[in-house]
Amino acid sequence: MNAAVRFQPLASALVARNSRLIVPRQIIRQGFKPEPTQSFRRGFASDATIPRPKPRKRFRTLRIAWRLTLGLTFLGTGWLAYSIYETRFPREQIEPDPAKKTLVILGSGWGSVALLKKLDTENYNVVIISPRNFFLFTPLLPSCPTGTVEHRSIMEPLRHIIRHKKASVKFYEAEATKIDNERRVVVINDLSDVKGDVHQTEVPFDYLVVGVGAENATFGIPGVREHACFLKEINDAHKIRKTVMDCIETAMFKNQTQEEKERLLHMVVVGGGPTGVEFAAELQDFFEDDLKKWIPDIADDFHVTLVEALPNVLPMFSKTLIEYTEKTFKDEKISVRTKTMVKNVTDKHIEAEVTHPDGRKELQRIPYGCLVWATGNAVRQVVRDLMSQLPQQKNSRRGLAVNEYLVVDGTDGIWALGDCSATKYAPTAQVASQQGAFLARLFNSMARTQALESELDHLEELSAQTTAQEDRESLEREIQKKGKAIRRVKQLSPFEYSHQGSLAYIGMERAVADITWFNGNLASGGSLTYLFWRSAYLSMCFATRNRVLVLMDWIKVKVFGRDVSRE
Repeated sequence: MNAAVRFQPLASALVARNSRLIVPRQIIRQGFKPEPTQSFRRGFASDATIPRPKPRKRFRTLRIAWRLTLGLTFLGTGWLAYSIYETRFPREQIEPDPAKKTLVILGSGWGSVALLKKLDTENYNVVIISPRNFFLFTPLLPSCPTGTVEHRSIMEPLRHIIRHKKASVKFYEAEATKIDNERRVVVINDLSDVKGDVHQTEVPFDYLVVGVGAENATFGIPGVREHACFLKEINDAHKIRKTVMDCIETAMFKNQTQEEKERLLHMVVVGGGPTGVEFAAELQDFFEDDLKKWIPDIADDFHVTLVEALPNVLPMFSKTLIEYTEKTFKDEKISVRTKTMVKNVTDKHIEAEVTHPDGRKELQRIPYGCLVWATGNAVRQVVRDLMSQLPQQKNSRRGLAVNEYLVVDGTDGIWALGDCSATKYAPTAQVASQQGAFLARLFNSMARTQALESELDHLEELSAQTTAQEDRESLEREIQKKGKAIRRVKQLSPFEYSHQGSLAYIGMERAVADITWFNGNLASGGSLTYLFWRSAYLSMCFATRNRVLVLMDWIKVKVFGRDVSRE
């Protein structure tokens, strides 16, 4: 048999295995000449003769977008993990220095916490005094009574905040009852249910920041404090939740009359500002999405009414957004009663003076099951007491009158911010937060100035004692540098509020936004604005923990709905 024929299967197998031919020398000597196959040609052909496939451009954009998304996801996950780790494991703190001055901050609201966040605590012995040991994210408080957001998701413990400062900060959970300007002390009372040996004590201060906020204003209307539910603290949200569910379950009680059932299921919200509007919207969403499904017997009788003394709701928004809000409320079947001023409140109805379009006034009775009071601020007793000590405060009614640097008129070393101060700005969280950041810069600047002045005094003493001409000239140059540095640090401009805009949720997954845009305002409303509203509130939360918890609450409600239990 021919050698070429005998070894042909072996050669084919080798070609198929390695895509190139490896022939033993014995076969070559016997005159074997392999027939080149296509694989053989590919293995030995010149690179120049191989036709290269054209790159596919069709999916290049998608591949780039996918890789970019994947990279951002990894970066975001890494940042989140680092933030959680940093939150969970705080670093060691510097102990207070008795030689430094004591800065006492009253309150744990927007202004006080913004000050604490940006303050360099190494420069002072900082003491926080507040009746609550947490910061409350009030913009999402209207979502708590209906269960859209859990109350602990919008609470940031003060211990978390002060534990992450460079120098340790003392915190006393107590109520400030008196500020003695002459003796430079604050009198505080322990509000704990578990009483210790000390119930009342004094805290001395060198500097004092008053940020105690304001209390609910009843405008002297009889029955408001006894029968209405307020919406300012976490306890208020719990009380509203229980009252609403009690009204529903009582309305479902056996042999209940139709008139009484309609009264119990009528929820009245007084106050057309953002808080009142958002709570009315949240309550109607609660009814439409959950209550009507699980308690169908209340479908025809449950009703929400918003009462406002002014001609329209959301007076701080543009006219277009006001009209859009009122139209949305009409679509949601929320009654809006403007130009309606409450005069008296009983346990079952309110008496309100209604102004008709022709100017005629009429006194009407509006029955209710749950009454939520979401309007007005009043000065707290500790602030009124301080105002009575200062002759410069006798004409102030809304709070402590302050100058352009937020220093309380008639005092030295006492500042006020937030709702307890009387300024030309509206008493909002946005104003208080910016005031707190301003005071943090002010105190950091003061500490820096004092350190530079101390160094300057030391240099001047050395210059006076030095006899060598060269050393004296060197010290003079250093003294000039320190003087310039002091002047730069002292050039702190007065407080100026920068309005970033206003947001409000109006129900049906819609929101309105009046945002400052360059030199004008950008007004928008609808579903896209609702997404912006949510993203803005998430970004405004003070801690990563709160952002994650709020986001999880929203997802939970979207998937499982709201809880309809009483507690």
